[in-house]
Amino acid sequence: MAPSIIEGPVNGVIAPLKSTLGGNSTQPQVRRTIDEEGGKTTASYPEYLPVFDYSEKYPPLEPFTHTEHGTAADASFKDLLAEGSKIQKLTPTIGSEVTGVQLSKLTDAGKDQLALLVAQRKVVAFRDQDLADLPIADALDFGGYFGRHHIHPTSGAPEGYPEVHLVHRNDTSLKYENVNSTVAWHSDVTYEQQPPGTTFLYILDGPEVGGDTIFVDQVEAYKRLSPPIQELLHGLKAVHSGFEQADFSLKRGGVVRREPVKNEHPLIRTHPATGEKALFVNGGFTRSIVGLKKEESDALLTFLLAHVGRGIDYQARIRWAPKTVVVWDNRVTAHSAVVDWTSGERRHLARITPQAERPYETPYVPQEEEA
Repeated sequence: MAPSIIEGPVNGVIAPLKSTLGGNSTQPQVRRTIDEEGGKTTASYPEYLPVFDYSEKYPPLEPFTHTEHGTAADASFKDLLAEGSKIQKLTPTIGSEVTGVQLSKLTDAGKDQLALLVAQRKVVAFRDQDLADLPIADALDFGGYFGRHHIHPTSGAPEGYPEVHLVHRNDTSLKYENVNSTVAWHSDVTYEQQPPGTTFLYILDGPEVGGDTIFVDQVEAYKRLSPPIQELLHGLKAVHSGFEQADFSLKRGGVVRREPVKNEHPLIRTHPATGEKALFVNGGFTRSIVGLKKEESDALLTFLLAHVGRGIDYQARIRWAPKTVVVWDNRVTAHSAVVDWTSGERRHLARITPQAERPYETPYVPQEEEA
């Protein structure tokens, strides 16, 4: 989950690890998150504590051909949901919870079926997983099956593994300083030309209670719109921008490892494995609608974002527990962390973020004709 530009400090204390600037500069080139005086930590997985390398600079991302594994998957899920496993829906349209499956042991056929299941259910929580206990390279090897790894331009990463995006926070004292609510709906890094698809987030440390993640079903959000509004949105594109995120990182002394970009994506996106149409708009990165005057764009985006945010009947709340891996499809969902836990408790998660195809839409068809 990308840090919101309104969240404030998200990584606790950032302290120098080493300096390579030379001279009398006090600005370190590499910073590591520490939690207690003297550099000691009580983190369960210290190898996953965030490191910010100011010397790392990455070139622009190049287009690549994405293989969507869910399109060829066996819909019986026989290689994923083997005997002894259990799957339970959380809501009718979005969210399931699975036990009795070990993701890291899946065959390629099982991985294909995982991609399809997640596309269908939007977000799936897998309990009792070993992903956090594997060597980080092995966890990345597993996630890389689903697409090219995205390297986040501003977040901290485990030392030596920039492909892992870290969520680490143990201070919630400023959570309501500038906002009345910490809810910040977004889909991850949609400013990229090829945003993420099947995405993995696994917990390392969590508070006793709180710190859940909420997901909203953007397919159902699209279906709830009236046919005239659906037809209006087809053919329109929106600007998704990473400039604000980069600016926010710089203002709080963070890193920007790749020059920020913006891209235009269709407001209605089609999923390649299910053929479902989804509303592809989010409050984190969607800035304007192409071709509309500012007042028109602002009014339409305000309506669509409010429509997503208040859709409690097509949202699912995932409660974190030790050894949990949450897998969701960034193409057809938006999500938000809930910053409601006791300050001083650690919320520490790792995200593996395979990129997918460039968003596209298929022609508008009235829902009664699709049925």
